Amino acid sequence: MLQEKTTFVDLRQYDQSNFDRGKPGWFVLLWWLVQAIAFPLSLHPFNGIRCQILRLFGAKVGQGVVLRPTARFTYPWKVTIGDYSWIGDDVVFYSLDEIIVGEHCVISQKSYLCTGGHDIKDPKFELQTAPIYIENGVWVGMDCFVGPGVKIGANSVIGARSSVFKSMPPGQVCIGSPCRPCYPRPMH
Repeated sequence: MLQEKTTFVDLRQYDQSNFDRGKPGWFVLLWWLVQAIAFPLSLHPFNGIRCQILRLFGAKVGQGVVLRPTARFTYPWKVTIGDYSWIGDDVVFYSLDEIIVGEHCVISQKSYLCTGGHDIKDPKFELQTAPIYIENGVWVGMDCFVGPGVKIGANSVIGARSSVFKSMPPGQVCIGSPCRPCYPRPMH
């Protein structure tokens, strides 16, 4: 049974009119339709086709990128993926803000890169966004969460099922929820 009759948050006041999706509504809907049909129906080896579709919708996608058919992108025009990076199955790029993935990176299956949240101190639940930067040579392990405003330094490893709420230094193996650097990545 609910104890409190009043709430701090009043979602009737929520206003997203200042948020810039970067493209008009019809373009957003077209993208969602194309992604819902073309991506899951394309065969696993057809990375080039999926990369080309992302480019057509404004993403900057380098050469040799491996992109699984179940990966999802909210707004591809806010996404950059560097050369020879791999994006695994069921990865979500919740790209309300910019997401930049460097070269030779692996974003493993079921990981969620989230550039948006809400202000818990605001009764109107105001939307807040911040970019995510993943530098060259990073491996984000399976089922990780990477939050708004996070930068993961070059050649770091984020261990499976970690939750990254703050930036991680380069060249480190980082593990946990919350994620923290544990030891240098062996690079022989």
